[in-house]
Amino acid sequence: MTAEIKGIIDKLISTRSLSLEEYESLIAGRDNEAYAVLQKEALRLRHGIYGNSVYIRGLIEISNYCKNDCYYCGIRKSNKHCSRYRLTRDEILSCCENGYRLGFRTFVMQGGEDAYFSDDFMCALISDIKKMYPDCAVTLSLGEKSFDSYKRLFDAGADRYLLRHETADSEHYSRLHPNRLTLESRIRCLESLKKIGFQVGCGMMVGSPFQTPGTLAVDLKFIEEFSPDMCGIGPFIPHKDTPFANEEKGSAELTCFLLAVIRIIKPNILLPSTTALGTAASDGREKGILASANVVMPNLSPLTVRNKYELYNNKLHTGAESAEKLEALKKKMKSIGYEIVCDRGDIKRN
Repeated sequence: MTAEIKGIIDKLISTRSLSLEEYESLIAGRDNEAYAVLQKEALRLRHGIYGNSVYIRGLIEISNYCKNDCYYCGIRKSNKHCSRYRLTRDEILSCCENGYRLGFRTFVMQGGEDAYFSDDFMCALISDIKKMYPDCAVTLSLGEKSFDSYKRLFDAGADRYLLRHETADSEHYSRLHPNRLTLESRIRCLESLKKIGFQVGCGMMVGSPFQTPGTLAVDLKFIEEFSPDMCGIGPFIPHKDTPFANEEKGSAELTCFLLAVIRIIKPNILLPSTTALGTAASDGREKGILASANVVMPNLSPLTVRNKYELYNNKLHTGAESAEKLEALKKKMKSIGYEIVCDRGDIKRN
């Protein structure tokens, strides 16, 4: 570790803030020694707030229809090889029933931007879930919507909303998405969610095509300034039926490095160790927890559709990331010194 990188790390630890240039230098100049210092501080902060608890969320992938054509995504509308499905209201409620029995106290409904799931449909569904399971949180990850739509979902009982920004660099964003999708719109949605009162999550792909230390620096500065409650990051993994089919996958090592940096930027943030991280490396999920992540999201979706919600190739869905293998996940977490807890797992405020 060079003297310059040591100085940058010292500043980050003491102020929780860096300039764009410093973030870029930190990423470009990272090495194992730098990660060890960041990891130690990130874990100190994580344990001071959350102890060794790992929160579980039950993931329900409600639809793989999507009106968008993002260049990296396996469920993009132009993918004619995608086997489409939508879960019914009863199927979703059955997933919740199964999840509650297993100990889940947060349900995450995720899907493409699918007009079939109207505000009326979702509000009635959310209301039903909250009535049936009043001690549970409902998280949504359904893409961009209007302020009024978000407000209706919040008023119906939704607690959290995940909307990954993917990249906070506008030029980079335009190289990952068709022209009709803009970073300005994505940021406006995130700001609306925060204004309404949701616990809000953003996040980015690590190692996406055209990404540089400079674009990642913009991401970290955005996270610092926006101060989300949650941040989901994972390595980019290509899908064979997208324009990025032949691109290199992102790095699990860099993802863990960034997890530690983000924890230091905002010590009480909720950080998932994502399925993508577990897909990129056989011990990726554990490495994410050891980088200071404190959330995992086992899959509660019906077994018949899990392989159809394929955002990227070889997505895990039958091992310890599945709800049925919760005991295996508990053992994996215990083996590295952490404990799965049955809790809503809300962010802890200062």
